[in-house]
Amino acid sequence: MTADKRELPDIQRDVPTAIHVQISEHIRLRIASGDWPAHYRLKSEPELAQEFGVSRGTLRRALTTLIEEGLLRQVRGRGTFVTSTTIEPAIAQKLSTLSEDFASQGIVTATTVRACSLIVPPRPVAALLDLAPATPVLSLVRVRSTDQGPVALLHNFVRTDLTPGIEKVDFTSASLFGVLEGTYGLKIATARRTFSAEAATSEVADALALDEGAPVQYLQQVTYLADDRPVEYSDVWIHSGRLRVTSLLVRR
Repeated sequence: MTADKRELPDIQRDVPTAIHVQISEHIRLRIASGDWPAHYRLKSEPELAQEFGVSRGTLRRALTTLIEEGLLRQVRGRGTFVTSTTIEPAIAQKLSTLSEDFASQGIVTATTVRACSLIVPPRPVAALLDLAPATPVLSLVRVRSTDQGPVALLHNFVRTDLTPGIEKVDFTSASLFGVLEGTYGLKIATARRTFSAEAATSEVADALALDEGAPVQYLQQVTYLADDRPVEYSDVWIHSGRLRVTSLLVRR
């Protein structure tokens, strides 16, 4: 979630520590605590300046310090984000789902829904979805399989203030993006994806028919609407032996 006024510390104007240093330290602590996780998008500079009760110049000086430290990064036209702890190469690929990719290639898949219910999300997920604590979201856990066996375990967290009643949808046949766009009229525009390699936990190994500790591809994604609101966060584990992620790269 984005910090609101009651959560921001009072700026101490009668102490030797400069105001911009106090702001930098506050943001640094929010990142270190996990309240603002990797890929979290900060409010705009005018909004943050107003909430801290300082000028935009003072706020910008604090942000510049954190950008130089590598804790924040600015993306033109998108805003200021908490950086990831891993190197993120630019990957050129369309924003599509696994089911859409399989369908376009004529691959028959089956989906098993392991869980579909409303929950209170972990605080980092609430932050990425720009939600207040204790706001319920849809927790959707599915396994996608082909004739070779299970290929992906997907855990999606979806904002329910934008999708009332979505927990009643039968996702064994329905596509999540298809429901968001077709049923709720939401316009999905962009997403931020991060790929890494992980050792399969017992849950992942069971879902993908692997040995615990086997290598899997891990994907995190935050999906945004055309008006820049985050609508969905997902964790995806991919069976490396059955599915490869390929990107078409274009040199500028």
